[in-house]
Amino acid sequence: MRSPVQLVSAVIVAASLGTAAHAQDAIKIGFHAPLTGFAAADGKSAKQGAELAVQQANAAGGIGGKKIELVSYDDEGKPENAIPVANKLIGQDKVVATVSGSYSGPTRAAAAVFQRAGMPYLSAYAIHPDITRAGDFVFRTGTMGEVQGRAGAKLVGETLKKKKVEIVAVNNDFGQALTAGFKEAAPKFGLEIVGERTFGMPDRQFGPLVTQIKADNPDVIYAPGYFFNAGPLVAQLRAAGVTADIIGQEGYDSQRFIEIAGKASEGVIVTTSLDRDSQSPATRAFIDNYEKEFKDRVDMVAASGYTAMSVAIEALKKAGTQDGKAVRDTIRGNSFDTAIGKLSFNSLGEVKKAVQVQVVKDGNFHRYGVIDDLQYLTPPEK
Repeated sequence: MRSPVQLVSAVIVAASLGTAAHAQDAIKIGFHAPLTGFAAADGKSAKQGAELAVQQANAAGGIGGKKIELVSYDDEGKPENAIPVANKLIGQDKVVATVSGSYSGPTRAAAAVFQRAGMPYLSAYAIHPDITRAGDFVFRTGTMGEVQGRAGAKLVGETLKKKKVEIVAVNNDFGQALTAGFKEAAPKFGLEIVGERTFGMPDRQFGPLVTQIKADNPDVIYAPGYFFNAGPLVAQLRAAGVTADIIGQEGYDSQRFIEIAGKASEGVIVTTSLDRDSQSPATRAFIDNYEKEFKDRVDMVAASGYTAMSVAIEALKKAGTQDGKAVRDTIRGNSFDTAIGKLSFNSLGEVKKAVQVQVVKDGNFHRYGVIDDLQYLTPPEK
């Protein structure tokens, strides 16, 4: 059986456009994501977003007249696979920048490798704070977990005007970071945390947990998780008669969540990066082009993969060179008009942007609001 490092899927977009670029004339950009395993649906979305960004850039002339070659690997969502993938991208494939379309564990593991190599590395949506702390070549185009957690507390306290909150979080980096941010901001909004519980990544049956939550009788359930465990959790909560508002996060932001939870998904509110109802030309063009190209509804992960790859490509164009330091400085010193808004980065490589709030209505995500209060959304500096 081949190892994940051998499961390479090199996507040569030039060929798909009916043109052929000699290897020495192509500019290679790396990409890794969970293309198989428990998170394969997210990996597929992230990769499709990245592919679309490369296709569009190549159709517009590439970078300095050279075609872009996307070299992608499957990390299966496992940290232990991310380091050999990173080393292969750097040493064998000789990419000039890399985008992570993966979760926090693999992204944290790979970040240190790219930092040591002096290669720009962009995390599309992984939220753990340690990712950008790897060093000054590492950037995040998504919102870090603590910031999104603080936005969740503001949403509950100011917008929904609710007080009694139950926290129910997946017990990994994602859940811990979001919970930490929520709990940090909760006192500022007078929130009372009536219970705090966790569940495992593979959990799909939540009978005892649902019973405990029902007994706590919260007004709101703040439930960090992913579509594949949040879907069953939400369905079982509603089936048990729990009527409290449910607040999810970007891990819910997938049509798969709606399919799994069914009618129980209606009214669930999520903090995320993508506003489906935005009239921004960049956002509308992305949504329309993605759904036409892939015959599927867009999700946050696709938008994040597209955005991170677009930033990498635009930085290479603006830098006018493939030198890692010059590209790093270009990312840090510029702003980028993207599918998830206008982005700029602070000294830690963290993005500065608003948090979008979406609600499930009639089987799709729609705008519920936006949280743009810098008092709560400012990421830490170096």
